[in-house]
Amino acid sequence: MSNPVTATNGAQFAGMATVADAGLQGMITLRGDLSSKVLAAAVKAATGAKVPAQRKIETSESGAAAWMSPDELLLLVPYEAAVATTAELAEALKGEHALTANVSDARSFFTISGEGARETLAKISPVDLSPEAFAPGDFRRSRTAQVAAAFWLEADGSLRLVCFRSVGAYMFNLLSNAAHPQSAVGVYQG
Repeated sequence: MSNPVTATNGAQFAGMATVADAGLQGMITLRGDLSSKVLAAAVKAATGAKVPAQRKIETSESGAAAWMSPDELLLLVPYEAAVATTAELAEALKGEHALTANVSDARSFFTISGEGARETLAKISPVDLSPEAFAPGDFRRSRTAQVAAAFWLEADGSLRLVCFRSVGAYMFNLLSNAAHPQSAVGVYQG
């Protein structure tokens, strides 16, 4: 069996923000009735987090649940646990109209940190990332240049971004170019 690796294999760029491959991350797509108590209990058992409100992410020490659409969540669990957790979710949701899929190896995961993190992402995404409009726990699905992505703000001010693995190297280069110190605009910096 081969060893799993990310699409960008630990790449990192330091500029006005640091862009880094965030490593292997367990990710599960869960589709179903987000108001279902059975689904809420399954999400809590799988991640330790509750079902998030629209455009939010709920985190716990053991995982996270992110709102993707009115009937879809992205669950974050340890990479090594993703296969088993997907099976446990499917078992817990028997009888419910629901779908679970392990998408861990189909995604790339990045961290954008440092003083210029908001500005870096704002250059390539049509989302208002000002502190007044985008706070810790906020989650968006959007475009970054022409690439579909999902991202959220952590309590420490860093951003996490998920995209398809097939465009992982492109996304890393896109973020690195946006974080280049000579391209600073200074919109979100004090």
